[in-house]
Amino acid sequence: MPIENTQLQVLANHCTAAAESMGYTIMRTAYSSFVKETEDFSAQIMTPDGQTFASPRTLGVTWYTGLDYGPVIRMFDDYREGDIYLTNDPYSGFVATHTPDMHLWKPVFREGKLVCFLGCHLHNTDMGGAVPASLSRALTEVHQEGIRIPPMLLIRDGAIDENILRILETNVRAPELNRGDLNAQIACLNTGEKKVHEIVDRFGVDVFMEGTQRMLDYAEEQTRSLISSMPDGEYFFSEYADEDSPNGFPCRIAITLRIKGDELELDFTGSDPQVASALNVPTGGNPHHSIVTVGLVYVLHSLAPLHVLNAGSVKPCKAILPKGTVLNAEHPAAVGMRSLTTAVIQACTFGVFSQVVPHLLPACPAGGSSNLNVKTLSADGRPALSSIGPCGGGAGGGPERDGVEGCGANSAFLKNTPVEINEAEVPIEILRYGLVPDTGGVGEQRGGNAATMEFRVLSPNAVVTARNRNRTDLAAWGVLGGKAGANSRFIKNPDTPAAVELRNIDVVPCSPGDVIRVQGPGGGGYGDPLKRSSEKVLHDVRCGFVSIEKARSEYGVEITPDLEIDAQATSLLRSSRAPRTDGHYDFGPGRSRFESVWTRQRYAAFTEIARVVPVSWAHFVKHHLFSRLADNVAPADGGADDVFRVYEELRAQFPRLPEVAAA
Repeated sequence: MPIENTQLQVLANHCTAAAESMGYTIMRTAYSSFVKETEDFSAQIMTPDGQTFASPRTLGVTWYTGLDYGPVIRMFDDYREGDIYLTNDPYSGFVATHTPDMHLWKPVFREGKLVCFLGCHLHNTDMGGAVPASLSRALTEVHQEGIRIPPMLLIRDGAIDENILRILETNVRAPELNRGDLNAQIACLNTGEKKVHEIVDRFGVDVFMEGTQRMLDYAEEQTRSLISSMPDGEYFFSEYADEDSPNGFPCRIAITLRIKGDELELDFTGSDPQVASALNVPTGGNPHHSIVTVGLVYVLHSLAPLHVLNAGSVKPCKAILPKGTVLNAEHPAAVGMRSLTTAVIQACTFGVFSQVVPHLLPACPAGGSSNLNVKTLSADGRPALSSIGPCGGGAGGGPERDGVEGCGANSAFLKNTPVEINEAEVPIEILRYGLVPDTGGVGEQRGGNAATMEFRVLSPNAVVTARNRNRTDLAAWGVLGGKAGANSRFIKNPDTPAAVELRNIDVVPCSPGDVIRVQGPGGGGYGDPLKRSSEKVLHDVRCGFVSIEKARSEYGVEITPDLEIDAQATSLLRSSRAPRTDGHYDFGPGRSRFESVWTRQRYAAFTEIARVVPVSWAHFVKHHLFSRLADNVAPADGGADDVFRVYEELRAQFPRLPEVAAA
């Protein structure tokens, strides 16, 4: 007998609660701050073929609601009750996507029958490698990013393979953290196993297994219905990371969105080729890979927040990921900073859907959240290494409300670490932690302001790492009259003669007394700022979100020194200004300058060249072309011929490069 919808909903609630219990187990038992405070972990309950049908809704990362463990599950055919497997290798099945992410999975049997798998991941603070915390934009191959463990058996018959642990602990900088966090993951899976048996006790094996498949089918049906409500058509958008390598050129993600009926396609053709840095994303070309579809999941949830989210949600959607590009990198490309690129993918997804449903989605969130780590010595001379949390910016303003301050939208799942814990974990002194006024993009609904953190290093031989530094040059865009948010900043010894603007540098040696200040970017604004009510602007000024000067110059609201509205002056200011009518997006000056040179036509020419150039040459060729055309503003026809001309000049130097016919 088919499962009734009421019974299916009750079963789904039980499964979600079980996944929540798994997540709470990790959070309460983990050793490292980045897991127990920032909550970079996930938990999944999966079908026997690895499709996630339940995951936590209130804690942990939100990237893996549709994670498919199938590629690693299928590597083994001798599953037994109590087995636990693990991997962190980005190129073995493409489930783990950078080395700090350790994934574990466990089969659950009932009456000798495999009824489901349980999975979980967490981000280890360090996995060894070339730099503390293992990750830097400057790394060029995965071998530099720490120890890699291919999919293998960790526990059988209750016995853990100590040899794996010995190898792991020998190669990392803080082995007690790795061991403690691994124990938290094992406890998570054991909690999940207990909860699944309780659910099966209530519903029976057959109902449980049929119900889990129905959950996937129901999510797919809901997504198809939502897509059907969108206008058919083809839409294009591109987004960039500031640099494709240290002091490099912007790294482009491009999406052509095609909607037809109840299906859609995300074609990433036009994205940059694989880069000689750690921004590459290892997807294996999987058209439903969670890394490239998470932005889509956020869009679906924004448009229909009551819909079910699981692996079925993305079945009506397909991503095209050309091999050898930054989104389908080939071994041994470095992939440690794939989280930065993933944030760019998400912003690109938001941007292209903003054209489809412009009055339902917000402006661009800040992105560019810096995940800070400090490696130094404790007071007694022992090595000390800890994450001190993310520092980013606010959400984009939306159709109905302002962007959240300091952290929001697609980075909201990363929680801040309390100041007291940071100062207890490593010898630093937090000098400032708060919001930066006037950094949110102005608009009828204002973008969220940036967060800032400033701290003093108190011990020698310290190294500060700032993973995912971005938005130094290219801001979060505003929409429908709203303006772009402010850029991020990263400064060593600010407000002194020795001040150094670090920009997107992500590994910083420090001496005792050095001060580090990081400031996130601001979220983009939504709508014409002159339409924002004077009362809201006054509230912003009183709260310290907007300065009196900005209220006047951008919002046309005159605020007196005693923080009241000067109604007559405000009326004159606003009546003298024309409404904003300069297109759907405001990208800010950095991107506008870049795209005056690298038009869509020139990028199409470069994409054609990159398509036929060997992967090993692609990054070099890109940098040569971009260097030659750096200040060459494109002519009216877009300037594609210039790209082919410069490439032919390069071929004259290196005849091994393939011939490319100009379009």
